[in-house]
Amino acid sequence: MTVQSDTTEHVLSDTIADVAPPRPVYRNLLTGDPVPWFHQVSTSHPNYAFSSVGGRYVLMGFFGTAGDPVVQNALAAIMANRGLFDDAKICFFGVSVDPQDREQERLKEYMPGQRHFWDFDGNVSRLYGALPTSGPLAYRRFWLLLDPTLRVLKVFPIMEDGSNLATLFAVIESLPPPERFAGVEIMAPVLYLPRVFEPEFCRKLISIYEDGDHEESGVMREIDGVTKPVHDHSFKRRRDVTIEDRELIKQLQARVIRRIVPEVKKIHNFDATRMERYIIGCYTEEDGGHFRPHRDNVTKGTAHRRFAVTINLNEDFEGGELSFPEYGPRSFKPPVGGAVVFSCALLHAVSKITRGRRYAFLPFLYDDAAAKAREANNAYLDPDMEPYKA
Repeated sequence: MTVQSDTTEHVLSDTIADVAPPRPVYRNLLTGDPVPWFHQVSTSHPNYAFSSVGGRYVLMGFFGTAGDPVVQNALAAIMANRGLFDDAKICFFGVSVDPQDREQERLKEYMPGQRHFWDFDGNVSRLYGALPTSGPLAYRRFWLLLDPTLRVLKVFPIMEDGSNLATLFAVIESLPPPERFAGVEIMAPVLYLPRVFEPEFCRKLISIYEDGDHEESGVMREIDGVTKPVHDHSFKRRRDVTIEDRELIKQLQARVIRRIVPEVKKIHNFDATRMERYIIGCYTEEDGGHFRPHRDNVTKGTAHRRFAVTINLNEDFEGGELSFPEYGPRSFKPPVGGAVVFSCALLHAVSKITRGRRYAFLPFLYDDAAAKAREANNAYLDPDMEPYKA
């Protein structure tokens, strides 16, 4: 028997010629999703913190480049409806990945309410699904409408013919006031606790402040990966006195342990075992004391903070009230010795003092696990800051 060799040519189906080209893979943000926070260069700030934007609706336009006629028509529609963007009810952010938009001044901010991000590294566009996380680079253009807590309300594609622009602006015009974005007014998730400090103890702390060394209070900023204290009077104006007396510190701790820690455990199921920062802060009328919307744990040097505590030591002042913009304009002014306790991740602000002085004790609470994280983050602190030791 003669065995013949099989000379048939077998063509494999996975040869290079037959493999489909890779497709771009995008992150998809859907209605109800919280959006990621970021820092990026903007037309108004070299390191804009998007986490501070809450408290109003936000329209974001992911268009890539203003050199495209489709995008130019979309931006013309924004300008035609400029009156909607007042920074109180709603604001607009465009997102460009094209350096020529800045070099040729094709995009400008119009205040109030209209700004742009220079996303030339593509970081924001990837986070939000306009640029792919893998595969060929292809910019996906869309409008993203956020509620005051920075969660997705709606996503609209940027259409070639602009046919959905009327729908987009109709939706914007129909939005309820920011404080009723959920359909009803909702309470900020804070603890309001009277009688934490006795009135005479409050007077003692005020006297210590008046006799102490007042230091200008700064804010913590992440600069080139390093947490640094900076002073920015347009953002915050307050003076602090640091408590050094060990016996007084024990008295402060005892009151917090007896009257605040159990409430945090009951409401949040969190065991606070550590307290940071023994300071008395003072917002004054003469300084125009205030603190613009911010969060207390958004840098590496502050990421360990879990709950903020503000205990009013007096009440003979006007302004200087604590508010939580994501949950409406309602503000809080605890009575003498009363506290407001809240998550450090909540956006909050202190309104400008219009009469007198507001004195307050202002610590942070955290636990043993957070203490380990705090010590690990010493590497990211400014060299002039004292490192933390457990």
